[in-house]
Amino acid sequence: MFGGGNKIKLDSDLLDRIKQVSEVAGYASHEEFIVHVLEKELAQFEDAGSDEEIVEKLKGLGYIS
Repeated sequence: MFGGGNKIKLDSDLLDRIKQVSEVAGYASHEEFIVHVLEKELAQFEDAGSDEEIVEKLKGLGYIS
């Protein structure tokens, strides 16, 4: 699923947590869980009409100040 040379480094503790949650939640793999979470988060921002709206959403979620 993450083939094609695309690599993302994750802290080993975070990866362990992801693996545990994805297994309990019934995902086929931790990669499938990661993709699902990222797609869900991206959808929130893709609905924004402008860059300013994206910035405001990120501020509201505490990602930027």
